[in-house]
Amino acid sequence: MGYGMFSRKHLDRRLFLRGTGAAVALPFLDAMVPALAAVNPSESETPRRLAFVYIPNGVIQEAWTPLAAGADFDFTRVLKPLERHRSDLLVLSGLTHNNGRALGDGAGDHARAASSFLTGIHPKKTSGADIKLGISVDQVAANAIGDQTRYASLELGIEPGRLAGNCDSGYSCAYSNSISWRGERTPNPPEIDPSLVFDRLFGDIETPLSPADRARQGERQQSVLDHILADANRLRNSVGPTDRQKLDEYFSSVREVEKRIAAAGRDGGAPKPEMARPQGIPANYADHSRLMFDLMVLAFQTDLTRVATFMMGREGSNLTYPDIGVNRAHHGMTHHRGDPDKIEDITKVNTYHVEQFGHLIDKLALVKDGDGRLLDNMMVVYGSGIGDGNRHTHHDLPVLLAGGGGGTLTPGRHVRYASETPMNNLYLSLLDRVGVRPETLGDGTGELDRLSDI
Repeated sequence: MGYGMFSRKHLDRRLFLRGTGAAVALPFLDAMVPALAAVNPSESETPRRLAFVYIPNGVIQEAWTPLAAGADFDFTRVLKPLERHRSDLLVLSGLTHNNGRALGDGAGDHARAASSFLTGIHPKKTSGADIKLGISVDQVAANAIGDQTRYASLELGIEPGRLAGNCDSGYSCAYSNSISWRGERTPNPPEIDPSLVFDRLFGDIETPLSPADRARQGERQQSVLDHILADANRLRNSVGPTDRQKLDEYFSSVREVEKRIAAAGRDGGAPKPEMARPQGIPANYADHSRLMFDLMVLAFQTDLTRVATFMMGREGSNLTYPDIGVNRAHHGMTHHRGDPDKIEDITKVNTYHVEQFGHLIDKLALVKDGDGRLLDNMMVVYGSGIGDGNRHTHHDLPVLLAGGGGGTLTPGRHVRYASETPMNNLYLSLLDRVGVRPETLGDGTGELDRLSDI
């Protein structure tokens, strides 16, 4: 069960608190460092993590791209919500996914945008079962470092989507609805239900509850933390004041996420002090996306995974955003043909997405990790496989890189690259920073420079 570790001088980094159907991993504690160093000095180093966040349908580039390069750039209207994180952010311009272009295959830019975004590979045009693409950067990392964590990777999303049938001009729905690919014919579809993600992170995979037991647990309105409360208290009494504070903040975060998902399952009712297993998908886009981001943060904080992807909408998405006054379907209005009203609505949506991403950065900046913040040891790519949604371009892609990469990045700048610089060069650079060096990655030609220049 791992409880014997409480009586030792130092705690095991892989310690779980287990109860009936629950297994709660722990955040990185000061009490774990000496134990790691004694076993393997390299493991005492705070790990670096990778995350990839995808937005569909491109952006209004004039409202996205800063005019000036370097450290003295002004935040544009779309990027303004991230200005408070200037010192943790790189804006990257000029990157291209050539394999998102038609290359003789005709229409289907949305399918190619999503499928090439993390692969840099041109998908086979088919709506049948004979799909063919290639491995994505997240799975290259997961294959190399995933054995160090409970889960090799985590795939999250907002919008349901099919993996079969024709979704874009003869391209299979699998291409539009997944950015993560384990191999040529194996997409990794994202999970959109926060309750299922919660169960995956905090359920005991060794002794899972049956559906009937899970239902009875819900009737008793039990929290997952109730099952490990006694051992959590024992742990708190065995560590120092700094670690006790970390544990209190972590358990509070778990409880908060649990209550918010449970509230969504009760048609938005106010959460009670003690909640049953969370159920339900929030109806509001911001609530849903922020909840998924919070689950991602908990997974990184507890080292359950070091690799994650999140689709903030499937490519070609026709979501509407009534909470910001946009009732037009997203994809439809991106073909604005210069209509100022549609351009204004798209700009509102682009800004709204960035606001949700800002929530993720806020949370990563608050979590203590090693000697710094979780954000300091993160590399988070945010972007789209389409540049201008009206023209379906695949150059000058909107790309942000947040985090410090364990001290290997120099954020706080807008870096403008030469036209047609492969996006996969960025990925090769990030893989190198987590100790993964594949011989090839899609159409990458080498690592990207100036990520750590001053």
